Amino acid sequence: MGEMALDRAARLDAAVERDGPTCIWCGRVLTGQVTPTTEHVVPRVKGGPSWLENEVAACGRCNGERGHTAPVEWLEECLRRGWPADEARLARVLAELEGAIAVRGGQRRARPYLDAQLRRLRRRGRAAA
Repeated sequence: MGEMALDRAARLDAAVERDGPTCIWCGRVLTGQVTPTTEHVVPRVKGGPSWLENEVAACGRCNGERGHTAPVEWLEECLRRGWPADEARLARVLAELEGAIAVRGGQRRARPYLDAQLRRLRRRGRAAA
């Protein structure tokens, strides 16, 4: 699991390479004036690890505005604002984090928070269907 050894800049580069150069929340292209930042899907204050599986690229505006708001709640807020938030990317990252925690262990504080976010995302999917 080499991702654990990556520093913040390397994780940001890897997230952009994995997901493409757009903000997960507003969809803006992360170039020029729109600087990419590392966004923890499960916030650090909720026990989220600084692992690539818990990080996505987001623009500084969205990262700052989101703060510690839950990811599914922020997704819904972005959609209310008319932004093309990437729900599929969020679902994939949450599922990858769940898998990484199952393999690596630990993250006791993050597990219940992550489980709640996955349930909420599944309910959103059923409501949309």
